[in-house]
Amino acid sequence: MSTSSGAHGGSVTMRDVAKAAGVSVATVSHVVNDKAGARIGEDTRLRVQEAVAALGYRPNALAKTLSQGTSRFIGLVTDQVATTPFAGQIIHGAQDEAWKHGYVLLVANTDGNEAVEGDAIAMMLEHQVHGILYSTWYHREIAVPEALHQTDTVLVDCFASESGLPSVVPDEVQGGRTATQELLGAGHRRIAFINTTTPSPAQSGRLAGYRSALEEAGIAFDEALVVPASPEQEGGYAATAAILASGATAAFCHNDRVAMGLYDGLRDQGLRIPDDIAVIGFDNQDVIAAHLRPPLSTVALPHYELGATGVRVLLGMESAPTSGPLLIACPSIRRESV
Repeated sequence: MSTSSGAHGGSVTMRDVAKAAGVSVATVSHVVNDKAGARIGEDTRLRVQEAVAALGYRPNALAKTLSQGTSRFIGLVTDQVATTPFAGQIIHGAQDEAWKHGYVLLVANTDGNEAVEGDAIAMMLEHQVHGILYSTWYHREIAVPEALHQTDTVLVDCFASESGLPSVVPDEVQGGRTATQELLGAGHRRIAFINTTTPSPAQSGRLAGYRSALEEAGIAFDEALVVPASPEQEGGYAATAAILASGATAAFCHNDRVAMGLYDGLRDQGLRIPDDIAVIGFDNQDVIAAHLRPPLSTVALPHYELGATGVRVLLGMESAPTSGPLLIACPSIRRESV
């Protein structure tokens, strides 16, 4: 029984296994699918398993899916995660965690196109996925596509307050507190915060964390130290004059792109980091943070863990709160700018 072909030269069928093992097709089906309650003797079971191994039989996954009503696939529908380098870690984390538990991740990147998104969700439902992770490339509130209510769904890096769906998001408040504490721990007491002008959970959460860390250190909050800026390099560069005018000895930047702009602005003023002013960012975009000079201390968005946790919640291995999202910690990444 060394061949991997069936009786007629095609792929091996359950009938071929039954013939080789001297049992019925029904018996092979019970053994292959490990059917609960099937009364099969140990010798018979062993004979079928040996025939399966010798013939190289592979069960029809689609037929098994149809009979059981679910599959070993988990869907992941995203807007731009797959095309955004640092947010792509969401896929990596979900893929690793799914594989660990015997599932395969099906990924659909929609680029925010509602028609493509609808088709992707429909396709996954047709293939009877075990459930769907719905993810966005930055933390925000969303309107949940109606079709997602047809299967188990977990929102990743996004939330929908009235949907009743579990969600997994970064802990923005803790991240802002951690960034500020890094500067406080280095001895700074007059700390500026360059915050984005774009309303978002990151804008409000990181500011709340900044204020919390100052309060815990017994330092009064000073509105003049909060500098609004667009959330990119140009915003950080434009904020340089206000930072210097504030008398701050350290600056917490809303993200690493803002920090990169501040680096340029400080350099143009002949100032050195961290000797003249310390700088910390947020996001941990490796293409930026690790390659600035000096390398940028920052707080990481936990994209890998967001994806992995989303899978665990979907599989019932971890619980999400019923009254809000499951918050994932944002760790500090220490480099040489503080």
